[in-house]
Amino acid sequence: MFITTVSKRALGTGLLMICSLTISQSALAFADDDARKAIVELRQQIKVLTEANQRARLQLADQIEALEQEVVRLRGDMEQLGRPSSGPGSPGGTSGARAPDAKSADPREQSAFDQSIESFRKGQYKEATENLTAFLTLYPDSKLTPTAQFYLGSSRYASKDFKSAITTLEAMTKKYPNETRTPDALLLIASCQVELNNRPGAKATLQRIVKDYKGTPAADTAAKRIPLL
Repeated sequence: MFITTVSKRALGTGLLMICSLTISQSALAFADDDARKAIVELRQQIKVLTEANQRARLQLADQIEALEQEVVRLRGDMEQLGRPSSGPGSPGGTSGARAPDAKSADPREQSAFDQSIESFRKGQYKEATENLTAFLTLYPDSKLTPTAQFYLGSSRYASKDFKSAITTLEAMTKKYPNETRTPDALLLIASCQVELNNRPGAKATLQRIVKDYKGTPAADTAAKRIPLL
């Protein structure tokens, strides 16, 4: 009788230990799954934060570049005011500055272009997009076409229509590879590619600027941005 009671107690204790072990293993399995999920979520958060940080740094670089260009433009205006006869070959010439945009002999064509650019400068990007699209339809062979395409792409970029901006700017750079605004157009293409998370494409575009447009302000900017990607 005593042995039977002991056996029952031993059996009960054994079952209890088995149950406890099973519960412990299940708890560990659940904890392991939770840990794995937490690690995956943490990695995703780090990836998102890293991409956001890269995008923010490039956007800051865009803003700094825009301010620098504005300072150069203002200095150029002041020099022109003080030196009315300064041509490209004169002592007051600005050999490193971008050549002036072309002008049309047709007053209506020039007026349509100027109105479109004015919309862009006022930050009215939707209106600028519509006006520049209409201008390019009406005057497809105009000498102002490369500049109009550049500002159309810029308007679409500012409106966050990055795919359309790339299409417009790529068409411009392929047709007018030697235009003074082509390196700037490529910079915008790279910015669009970054916004679309196409960093390899953006890096390739920046490297192209450095290689094909060496010595231009755009090439200097591209060289500074490549390490950010």
